Amino acid sequence: MSGAVPVAVSPAFAADAAPATAAPAAKQITDVTRGLQSQPGFIDVWRDIDKGRVLLSVGALEQPFMLVSSLPYALGSNDVGLDRAQPGEMRMVHFEKHGARLFLVQENTNYVANSADKDERAAVRESFSNSVLWSGEIIASDKDRHLVDFSSFLLADRHGIAARLAGAKQGAYSVDASRSAVLAAEAKAFPDNVELEALLTFAGPGQAEYVKQVGADAASLSMRQRISMVRLPALDANSAWHPRTYHPYSGGFDTSYFDYATPLSNSIDVHWQVRHKLEKTDPSAAVSTVKKPIVYYVDRGAPEPVRSALIEGARWWATAFEKAGFKDAYRVELLPEGVDAQDIRYNVITWVHRATRGWSYGNALSDPRTGQILRGAVTLGSQRVRQDILIAEALLAPYGKSSSAEKQKLAEQMALARLRQLAAHEVGHTLGFAHNFAASRMGNGSVMDYPHPILKLDAKGEVDIANAYGVGVGPWDDYIVKYIYGDFGSGTQEQAALTKLRADARSAGMLYSSDQDDRAPGASHPDGLLWDFGPDTLKTWDQLGAVRQRALQTFSVDVLPDARQIGELEARLVPVYLLQRYQGEAVARLIGGGEFEYTSAGDVKAGIAKAGVKVTPGGVQRQALNRLTDSLRAEYLALPANVLDILTPPAAGYERTREYFGNRMDSVFDAFSIAEAGAAQTVGFLLDAGRINRVSWQHARDARQLSVQEVIAQVLQKTWKRDAVPSTVIGGEAVQLASNWIVVESLLNLLNNGYLHSQVAAEVRQSVRELAQWLQKNPGKGVIADSRKQAAELITAYLADPRSVKLRTPQPVPPGAPI
Repeated sequence: MSGAVPVAVSPAFAADAAPATAAPAAKQITDVTRGLQSQPGFIDVWRDIDKGRVLLSVGALEQPFMLVSSLPYALGSNDVGLDRAQPGEMRMVHFEKHGARLFLVQENTNYVANSADKDERAAVRESFSNSVLWSGEIIASDKDRHLVDFSSFLLADRHGIAARLAGAKQGAYSVDASRSAVLAAEAKAFPDNVELEALLTFAGPGQAEYVKQVGADAASLSMRQRISMVRLPALDANSAWHPRTYHPYSGGFDTSYFDYATPLSNSIDVHWQVRHKLEKTDPSAAVSTVKKPIVYYVDRGAPEPVRSALIEGARWWATAFEKAGFKDAYRVELLPEGVDAQDIRYNVITWVHRATRGWSYGNALSDPRTGQILRGAVTLGSQRVRQDILIAEALLAPYGKSSSAEKQKLAEQMALARLRQLAAHEVGHTLGFAHNFAASRMGNGSVMDYPHPILKLDAKGEVDIANAYGVGVGPWDDYIVKYIYGDFGSGTQEQAALTKLRADARSAGMLYSSDQDDRAPGASHPDGLLWDFGPDTLKTWDQLGAVRQRALQTFSVDVLPDARQIGELEARLVPVYLLQRYQGEAVARLIGGGEFEYTSAGDVKAGIAKAGVKVTPGGVQRQALNRLTDSLRAEYLALPANVLDILTPPAAGYERTREYFGNRMDSVFDAFSIAEAGAAQTVGFLLDAGRINRVSWQHARDARQLSVQEVIAQVLQKTWKRDAVPSTVIGGEAVQLASNWIVVESLLNLLNNGYLHSQVAAEVRQSVRELAQWLQKNPGKGVIADSRKQAAELITAYLADPRSVKLRTPQPVPPGAPI
């Protein structure tokens, strides 16, 4: 019996033992698989539909291949992040035989020795741990082929679904075997890949917000898991295609590992450019057709006019490949009817539905040895397009009796223009391209930036969205396609061509800044900006400010289609009120700002690029500070009467969601919360600890730069210490007090987070102490006096014993991104 423990027989009892019998003949694969459906391929598959099993015939032991999971049927929650068609981690694995069992082993591709010496390779392999992912009993063998039941592997959570649910604080879920099944009828084998699928049901508490929102029964979440097993590309030294060394200014992604066989003078940290394999049919021609084009397929589930917009936008890259010397090398088509969109052989743009709007993604699944992309998988969230329409409608108010149908059409056109750009952007990631958040300095510089709609006022003073988004790829995109895919030969010839490309791009003023330096609230690079536009940050701030003011003045019930419940006015108000939120971040980048380049030592020595950080001039920093602190004033934060007088609680059957401003007034609109959100948006960027640390250092090095005391003094002069609010501002004093409290609480939280350097914390602490003294000496009258007294007491108590004070954190600002 399988798994039985052998018992040693003592010599004293040997005479009484039963006569020895011949071992049963080993089962042949044909004996076990008789009557099953055969699927010959990269690994031969047998479907046992009656028993719900999948059997594999494994012949190539110790031979690596790629294994990846995905989700053909998913959860539908953006917050949890388990989307339809989502790919999992790419693993290099192999089968090996030990006794009567086969083991599936994940290789440790992070540490290698690319050496002809087998002992050198073995030394590294033996130094770092591999991982056994699965083992199964061999149920039949034919010479060097072994048959195993792979069902137990398929029924395990290989995608990390339970971990993702737990990470999103949805509770402890696990696979319920009694409600899960191998989908044997779905198993498919091809010459280069095997596709296997299972229905997995996860049992859990079902009490958390997100699973209750999306699950038919939140305690029983059923999804499908796909396992793809993929043949690795041959490492052919004679091929015209070869791995390309990654450069920081390439604009692309890299794959890396530590190679202990490199010469002692070289780094063991090896980086390859991630890219598809693309070979010219005529390598000597400047422009040539290719042996195998890159083809992307658009999900048939995308409706019109979305489908056409996705195809059109994704096709933008064709022009860049043509300029790089590849004719008809890149295509985008509608997925043929009946084709399995999860088959890993296809690059697919998937239209994904979720309960709420959320991010879109582009994943390049690549060979960890060389960076060669094996599949591009794009995930586009369907509700983003509706957010663009909402923003356009809130700006144009197109549903009044006197409004024209042209405005409604403009709103849809803006949303579709954004979809085209989004399709190009996410496909770009799957082609190996990284974000470039500095490209907006060049106008429509790159689809790999995050685009804010370009908004302005026309000659009549009306909001103009006609050219909100650019069309086609930009000059940076042409550069990265040529750099990453261009055919320049090999060796020194290739390196010389790539060096020239980098030099030409820099000479053309192409800036590059990506995620690691641009996403933090206190990031320093003044050009690496998400969701901004225009070459001049301050000018764009002023331009958007004028649009915001006009949109608030004209905000009315006409922003809503007739069939919508009136409570949605609040949701339409959010993007208008916070219209400058991203440009506010851009303005904050100028304070304590410093620009720098992604480059190599060689490019610096050659004069192609510069080392170091170029600090933003003090005069520009002061202009930025003045604009930002103005947004803390009641004149900016207060709503006009035409808005306040129409805001209505949500109708029966509806409720406020996270897309609304916070509310502490039960059903009616909370004007305090909106002012607090606006102020929190500004101080969250301005009073970031990293930014304040940089301001202190920049001033220490150059006294002409802003100081920490100057920053805080300006903030206080526009809030607590300001003159009386004009009576024309509705609720002006109350709105200003709401902003003031956000300021003082943010200053104390800045001291409390422990990230400030000690000497910088001392500067902030002294400024706060002086504020308390000023509040005591200037008590004011009425409600102002009440707040000044309480604020002084709060500061004094905190400075005396921080642990005795529980600091309030502002309510979260409604989400803006993704747009």
